[in-house]
Amino acid sequence: MLAAAAVCPPTPLIVTQLPDLRSACHTAIAGLLATRPDTLIVVGGAGHAASYDGHAAGTLRPWGLDVTAGRGEPVLPLSLTVGRCLLRDHAPDAFHSVAFDATTEECLSLGAELAAAGERVALLVMADGSACLTPKAPGRYDDAAQPYDDLIADAVATAAPGALAALDPKEADRLWVSGRAALQVLAGAAETARLHGRLLTRAAPYGVGYFAGLWT
Repeated sequence: MLAAAAVCPPTPLIVTQLPDLRSACHTAIAGLLATRPDTLIVVGGAGHAASYDGHAAGTLRPWGLDVTAGRGEPVLPLSLTVGRCLLRDHAPDAFHSVAFDATTEECLSLGAELAAAGERVALLVMADGSACLTPKAPGRYDDAAQPYDDLIADAVATAAPGALAALDPKEADRLWVSGRAALQVLAGAAETARLHGRLLTRAAPYGVGYFAGLWT
């Protein structure tokens, strides 16, 4: 059963820059660990779905940062690598990547499966919002990006899995919301849970929506 969840952005910039956002993520993770889960799982988007051992390694070298976390040959995708870096000395029990283009039904099913992995499961969900928030954002600026990000922020703040489950995958793809699938995994995991949400911070320093939140 899902006991707690934290949402953090999967940007490599959080490791060496964005100190306020990084601090909020560490606060969220500390709150996650304070619930004393028996199973800690990191979830994030990637090109394809995969599962990894909790000691698996990831590296940020392809993104110009000489940072590696975990053991052995780096195999984790970017989102899970950033999650591993944020956890610092706390290795999770497992990592799960979800395909960016996974259907809502696939995401909800995976979430329910992960929530059943232990009596007290905690999820660290690596997900961001739209990359179309400003004219200088990585994606093309779109007036619909801000309202879409507002939906995500409100859902994180209020621990509303139904709102996350209702996110439109086609609209997310158009607005470069790469975190949509991971957020819908959280929705599936939290469907029967009764949690309280806190949005610790929200930022968009490069035209990409970043959130740090905690559900307990």
